[in-house]
Formats: sequence, structure tokens, C-alpha cells
Amino acid sequence: MDIILASKSPRRKILLEKAKLDFQISESNINEKNIGINYTSPSYYCKKLAEKKCINVAGKFKKKLVIGADTIVYHNKKIYNKPTDRDEAVYHLKTLSDQTHTVYTGVSLIARSKNIKINFYDKTYVTFYKLSNQYIDYYIDNYKPYDKAGSYGIQDWSMVFVKKINGCFNNVVGFPISKFYKLASGNSILNEIIKENQKK
Repeated sequence: MDIILASKSPRRKILLEKAKLDFQISESNINEKNIGINYTSPSYYCKKLAEKKCINVAGKFKKKLVIGADTIVYHNKKIYNKPTDRDEAVYHLKTLSDQTHTVYTGVSLIARSKNIKINFYDKTYVTFYKLSNQYIDYYIDNYKPYDKAGSYGIQDWSMVFVKKINGCFNNVVGFPISKFYKLASGNSILNEIIKENQKK
């Protein structure tokens, strides 16, 4: 059974490639901004959004395993999605400065022909140093983090912001690959699909 990644995220693509998975990409065409989901529970929010992306793509690939994912930053009871403009990116980074925030990634797995429908999430605590305006301006102007939740990508230059991490690093990048494999090892059908698609 083939694997489909329902995401255009280059970070998720790289993580699955590093895990030696053979997969194809088919981007979901849902508009995240038009989806009303309960914001008070970040874990529910990111799982539900991942599931909606996954269902959207799984309808076209009924005999394949579809993987959907969504990553958010959560701080002071607010969800930080991708910034809409520079001002919002500045706001995100200034409010995350000298603070600990939580990164949630929801993952949805659907294989209709195998009767698989699994949703899970992982969370990681990230603490930033106090960020100067100079660092914030430099980062936004040079790395343009408009496709990244919370307005930063921990794998690029914004790594200098990070004081400490508690949890899975790859979860912050965009996909909790170790938790995905751990879950697969406990599910015989899912484990067989992974083994079939493991590159040598």
C-alpha cells in the first residue's frame, strides 16, 4: 500500500524522507481560515485540522495510507498560526520573547481500504531567550517566516532564539516522527504498511 502525504510543507517532506519512507505528496485544498474549530483546546484544534486535511485527500486515494498533519504554537491561551503579514510576525516573536510556549502537531492517518483512522498529537515546550528588535527584524526580513506557525522555523536561523526544549525537536519542525513510528509499531496493519514503504 502506497503512502500519501497530504501536505505541501517542505519540512514534513524532509522529515519523512529522513525516516526513509517512500511516499507521494497530494496537497489538501481546504481553507484553514474557513474552518470553525474550538480554539480553547489546542490539542483538539490541531488534531481536527489534520483530520480535515487528511479526509480531503483520502477521498481521492481510497487504497492508500494518507497522512495529514497540522502544527500550531500555543501561548497565553492563544493559538499562533501562520502570520498574515509582517506586523503579525513581529507580534508573534515579541510575545514569545523570554517566554515558554508549546508547539502542538496533530497527525491524522487514514487508510480506508484497511479500515484505519487514527488521530494523535504531540507537544513540545520551547523556551526563547529575550529577543532584541534587531534579531526579530533580521529574521523576518531575511527568512520571511510567513508559512510557519508562530512565525519561526526552529531548523533555520531562529535556532539562535532557543534557550531550551522539552520534548520532541522534530515535532517543532512539523512532524513527530518518533511518536509516529512508536504508534505504528503497536499497530500490525500500520506497521506492515510502513515496512512495505521503507526505503533500503
